[in-house]
Amino acid sequence: MLEVVPLGGVGEFGMNMMALTWAETTIVVDAGVMFPDPELLGVDRIIPDLTYLQQKGRVAALVLTHGHEDHIGGVPHVLPVVDGPVYGTPLTLALVEPKLQEHGLANGKRLVTVRPRDRVTVGPFSIEFIRVTHSIPDCVALAIHTPAGVVVHSGDFKIDQTPIDGQHFDVHRFAELGTTGVLALFADSTNIDRRGYTGAEVEVMEAFEEIFTSTNGRLIVAAFASSIFRMQILVDLAVQFDRKVAFVGRGMDRNSEIAQRLGYLRIPAGVQIRDSDVGSYPAQDVLCLTTGTQGEPMSALSRIAIDDHRHVKLTADDTVVLSARAIPGNEKAIGRVINHLARRGAEVIYEGIKHVHVSGHGSEEELKMMLSLVRPRHFIPIHGEYRQLSQHARIAARVFAGRDPRPEIMLIEDGDVLHFDAAGGRVAGKATVGRVLIDGTRTGEVGDEVLRDRRHLAEDGLVVPVVCINKQTGALEGVPDIVTRGFVMEDSQALLADGARVLTEVIEQASVEERTDQGLIKEKLRVELRRFFRKRSGRRPFVLPVIMEV
Repeated sequence: MLEVVPLGGVGEFGMNMMALTWAETTIVVDAGVMFPDPELLGVDRIIPDLTYLQQKGRVAALVLTHGHEDHIGGVPHVLPVVDGPVYGTPLTLALVEPKLQEHGLANGKRLVTVRPRDRVTVGPFSIEFIRVTHSIPDCVALAIHTPAGVVVHSGDFKIDQTPIDGQHFDVHRFAELGTTGVLALFADSTNIDRRGYTGAEVEVMEAFEEIFTSTNGRLIVAAFASSIFRMQILVDLAVQFDRKVAFVGRGMDRNSEIAQRLGYLRIPAGVQIRDSDVGSYPAQDVLCLTTGTQGEPMSALSRIAIDDHRHVKLTADDTVVLSARAIPGNEKAIGRVINHLARRGAEVIYEGIKHVHVSGHGSEEELKMMLSLVRPRHFIPIHGEYRQLSQHARIAARVFAGRDPRPEIMLIEDGDVLHFDAAGGRVAGKATVGRVLIDGTRTGEVGDEVLRDRRHLAEDGLVVPVVCINKQTGALEGVPDIVTRGFVMEDSQALLADGARVLTEVIEQASVEERTDQGLIKEKLRVELRRFFRKRSGRRPFVLPVIMEV
């Protein structure tokens, strides 16, 4: 009997992970993270609860579909329960490697490179890798041959007929599998609510050509650090329009270096410059590629927007392009960054204004095509919130109408235990699933927010800086007050007085924009005060700034 359990990524976006078990052998497909909401203070990322895998014993292999964070971000946390290799394409493993080094888990022998049409055997499983197109190179779907039948896992995909790297979606192999018979298809549901087809990556070229032509000053394009295809399009246009290219931001810098090393990003000699050299070139001769499309407070774009970046300063002639979609929940933060950019006098272009972004996920017609090609006996929508999954199920019912025997459509959620045997497929129970919150600064994981807060408060106490700021001028009103609970130190009065001085300095050195932006100034005060207490006391109290506007 084949047992399949989604541990994350079903009924939610992010945290994609699925376990497949036959007898004593368990393999895991993907190990993703999800990024926290702002109210999860101090939490850097969220991974699935691994209780189910720990109960199963050791995992025989980890198989990765592609290199996006929501599929590989959790690898360092899952690796301790994996006995065997980690399979992935060259770019995927190159993006995993630095993560393992950060966690002291680097072991080149564990990472096994595979290519499309390769097959590997893990116990009773034979895993086949099939080329798909997406917004990052080197993506694969999986055909997992099991004693119960073939299970197809689509990974993230769209059907791009004009891929930038010339590597086409392997329609033929999916059709062959459909002809020989597929037990179950687990397919991406992200864009099921978009009609028609998702645009090809090259479609953004026209809008960018127009922007390159009309921009007199510096051009700054923000994109996801993993958007290697978008980087290539922009580098090609920079060459065409005689602009130098600078990668600004740690993620952008690291990923561009990895992509160049592996040959996925081609930059002619003499075109790339360091971010520190941006100021020494005429503005009209520079293109900056930067991170920060989601309004992250400490990203390169956010720092540029408030004139706080060491090397990149905006002028009124400059144009800033946000070449990414707003992830739901980030609209407010993105709006805030756009407002700051507008205050600098720069022209800001985003998806609503010009066609500067295409999704990496297939729309309704492509998802229908996948269903028609694979023709599974059981269809299970994954990768999406419940509304996407149910819509995908509804569309699948239309695709399968009149087919005999009619495929079974199964709507499931994280933790549902699926059993496949001679009698068919069914939900046979519920596994322990949930979220584990990771606090990167302490490199530890915590069961949930309450547990993390309690532990933090018990060890280091609570510090609440109360700061009064004039709403109009952004000026500091009175002396900041620091309230502490459970934070006991020798000579604490002098320490708190010095802490108040630190707060005053932070506010005085901040620009008016920062002071009147609650989100930014809170984060700045929190970071500086934590640093101050760590230096002076060796403690890391829970710092919860309170800003009162008068």
